[in-house]
Amino acid sequence: MTDTGREGLQNREEGFELPLMSLREVVMFPRSIVPLFVGREASIKAIESAISDYGKKIFLVAQREPELEKPGPEDLFEVGTVSKILQLLRLPDGTIKVLFEGLYRARWDGTADAIIGADDAYPRVRVTRIEQESSEDDDEALVRATHEALDEYGKINKKLAQETLVAISALSDAARLADAIMPHLKVDYRRKQELLEVESGAERLEKVYELLQGEIAVASLEKRIKSRVKNQMERNQREYYLNEQIKAIHKEMGREDDPQAEVNELEARLAEKNMPEEAREKALREMKKLRQMPPSSAEYTVVRNYVDWILDLPWNTLKETEIDIDNARSILDADHYGLEKPKERILEYLAVQKLVNRLKGPILCLVGPPGVGKTSLAKSVAKATGREFVRLSLGGVRDEAEIRGHRRTYVGALPGKIIQSLKRVKHNNPLFCLDEIDKMSTDFRGDPSSALLEVLDPEQNSTFNDHYLDMDYDLSQVFFITTANSLHSIPLPLQDRMEIIRLPGYLETEKRHIAHDFLLPKQVEAHGLAASNLRISDNAVLEIIRSYTREAGVRNLEREIASVCRKAAMQVVEAGDKEKTLTVSRQNLGNFLGVKKYRHGEREDTSQVGVCTGLAWTEMGGELLVVETALMPGSGRVEITGKLGDVMTESAKAALSYLRSRSDLFGLRPDFHKEIDIHVHVPEGATPKDGPSAGITLATSMVSALLGIPVRNDVAMTGEITLRGRVLPIGGLREKLLAAHRGQIGKVLVPRENEKDLKEVPGEILKGLEIVFVDHVDEVLPQALMAQAESIFGGRTQSTPLYAKLRKDAQDGGATMPTAQ
Repeated sequence: MTDTGREGLQNREEGFELPLMSLREVVMFPRSIVPLFVGREASIKAIESAISDYGKKIFLVAQREPELEKPGPEDLFEVGTVSKILQLLRLPDGTIKVLFEGLYRARWDGTADAIIGADDAYPRVRVTRIEQESSEDDDEALVRATHEALDEYGKINKKLAQETLVAISALSDAARLADAIMPHLKVDYRRKQELLEVESGAERLEKVYELLQGEIAVASLEKRIKSRVKNQMERNQREYYLNEQIKAIHKEMGREDDPQAEVNELEARLAEKNMPEEAREKALREMKKLRQMPPSSAEYTVVRNYVDWILDLPWNTLKETEIDIDNARSILDADHYGLEKPKERILEYLAVQKLVNRLKGPILCLVGPPGVGKTSLAKSVAKATGREFVRLSLGGVRDEAEIRGHRRTYVGALPGKIIQSLKRVKHNNPLFCLDEIDKMSTDFRGDPSSALLEVLDPEQNSTFNDHYLDMDYDLSQVFFITTANSLHSIPLPLQDRMEIIRLPGYLETEKRHIAHDFLLPKQVEAHGLAASNLRISDNAVLEIIRSYTREAGVRNLEREIASVCRKAAMQVVEAGDKEKTLTVSRQNLGNFLGVKKYRHGEREDTSQVGVCTGLAWTEMGGELLVVETALMPGSGRVEITGKLGDVMTESAKAALSYLRSRSDLFGLRPDFHKEIDIHVHVPEGATPKDGPSAGITLATSMVSALLGIPVRNDVAMTGEITLRGRVLPIGGLREKLLAAHRGQIGKVLVPRENEKDLKEVPGEILKGLEIVFVDHVDEVLPQALMAQAESIFGGRTQSTPLYAKLRKDAQDGGATMPTAQ
C-alpha cells in the first residue's frame, strides 16, 4: 500500500490501519518526544513495518500489567497515541533505541477481532482518531495558575531542563499544555493513562495542575529531607574528624582511654543488662549527658559513677534457690545445739515459703543475749536455702543516709548500705542479716530506724527508693533477718514490722554439750592440735562455765577453751612430742586459766537479818541479786545505793510506803520512821541495775531489818510490788530459775501469774527447786523469814483482816522497835 493510499484512510470514519506496539509502564502523550529502548521481537518487527510500509507511523498503547511478555488484546488499554518514528539506532546487543514523537490520541476496539493479521510476527489494528475538544475562554486562569506552578516545580526539580521549561511555558492552549507537562511528572503510569483518556483539555489541565501541586509538595519535602540528611552527614563527618583529632591528642599526651569509647562500652553493657525499663531509660539519659560533657569536668565523674552503679546492680538477676525442709533441719541441728523453738519457727517459715513459692511474709527478728548464736543461725538459714549471706551491722549507725543513700548533689555521694551490699553479691535474692538493729541511734542527720520501716515492710519494699539512685528498687526478693539483744530500744513501729523470735540463754548442760561437740573440736583444730593431745573433763568444762565466764551465750566460753588450747600447744611444742596427751581436770584448771574470775551465783552462807536474795535478769542471763537493809538512829532519812536505775529506786520507795501503811500490822508505831534512818543497798555498786522485779525482795529485806527476823538464805524471790502489797508478774523466768538452780537455792517465790510460764522451763532446771506461787507480800514474808506468821504480823494470823485494830500494846504506847541484829 502506498503512502498516499494510507493517508486516505485517515479520512474514513471506520479508521485506519497501523502497527501496534505495547509499552511497559510508559504512556505516550501527543506532542511529546520520548526515547525508548525496544527489545521484544514483535515490537521490533512493528517498528520496521512502520518505517517501511506506514510512513514511520505507529500506534503506541500501554500494557495493563507490565510483567506480561506477550500481552493479549485484553491486556492493553484501549486509548493510545499515534506516534512518528523520528530516529532509530541499532545496538550491539540486538536491541534498538527509537525516538518517538507523539502526534494525536487514538482508540482501538481492544478485542481480538480488531487485530489484523493475528498470525503475523507483529499485530496491526484499526484505530480511530480522537478529536480534541476546543478550549473555553475561561481556561486562561487555569493556564496561568499552571504556568506559575510549573515555574515553582522547575525551581525544585533541577532535572527539568530550562529549555524544556521555556518551551512548555510558551503554550497557552489548555490541552497542549497538559500534554506537554505530563511526561515530566513522576506519577504512576496508570494515572497517566487516566489523563490520556480524558478528552476535554480543560479537565485534563485541571487534573495536571493537581498532580503538579502534589509533585511540588513531594519535591519540597524531599528537598528538605535531603538538606537535613546532608547537614547531618556533614555534622557526623565533622564530629568524626574532631573525634579523631581528640584521639590523636590523647595519644600524644599519653592518655589511651577515649571518653567516647567508654560511653560506647557502657551502652553495650546496658543493651545486655536485664533491668526495668525505668532504670534503662534513666541510664540512657545519663549516657547522653556523658557524650556532651568534657571528661575533665567534675560533673563527668559524677554521672559516670552513677551510670556504673546502675549497670552493676543485679536488678533482675536471681540466684537459684531451693528449700528442702529435711536438709534445712539437718543443717540447723548440725550448726546449733538446743534452740529448739527458734529452729522450729524458722523451719515453719521456710515451709510456708515453699508452698506459696514467694518470699512475701513477716521479717524475722532474733532477740537474745550476746553469744547465743543469732548471727550464726541466720548464716545457717542462708546455707539451708542456697542464698548468698550478707551481714550488715547497724550498731552505732545514726545517719539515715547509711540506709537510704546520699543525694547525688553531695560530694562523695554513695547509695545506702543495702544497695551497696546487693552490688557486692551480684544477686537480687540474698539473705540479709541486719545485725544489732537495737544499737542504732538518732541525731541531727536523721533517724535510720525510720528509714528501715520501708525496707522491712513486705508491702512497701518492692518500691524501695534509694536517694542516690532516685528511682524504685525491688527488695521483695531479699530474705531479711534482723538480730537484737533487747527490744526496749527498738521503736514500736519497727517492732510491728517484724516477728520476734526470742533466743534465751543457754543452760549449763547445754553449754557443756556445745563445748564438747562444737567449741572444743573447733579450737583444737584451729590451734594445730590432734584430738588425742587434749582431754578436758566434764567437771573442768563446768568449772570454766561457772568460774571463768559470765554470759548467757558461749562466746567467752570459746575464748577460755581457746586459752586452754594455747597452753596445751605450748606444752606440746616444748616437749617436742606431738603425741603428748594433756588432761585438764577441775583440780588443775587453774594452771591453764589462772585464778577464778567470777564468784558466780552463790547464795549466802548463813541466814541474816536484812539480807534477802532476789533473782534478776540481765543480758548475760539470770543472776542472784542480794539486797541489804541497815537501820540506824536518825531523823527518818531513806538512802538507796548500789547504782540503781529509776525503776528500781521507785520499787524501793513503793516497798517502804507499803511498810509504813501497814505499820500497825507489824507492831510498829505509825511514826517509827521519824526516829531512824533506813539505808538500802544492793552490792556490786559498779554494775548498773534496774527493773521492777526486785520489789518483793526490797520489801522483805526492809521487814527483816525492822522486825529483827533473819531471812532464809536458801530462799530467793522475784516479783513486782504495788502500794497495796500485790505481787505482779515478771519476765525472764527461765533465766532466773536457772540462776537459782546454779546458786543452790532450795525455794523460789514467784508471782502466781507466772505459773503459765513454768511450761517453758526445762525439767532439769526445776529439779531440786521448790516453786511457791504468791499473790501478796503477806504470803511472801512467812515463806522467806525465819519466824511464824504470828511473830511477823504482831500475833495475828494470816486470816486476820489486813486493816484490823492496832495491837493492844501499840495502843497503850508500849510497843518497842526492834533493832537490826
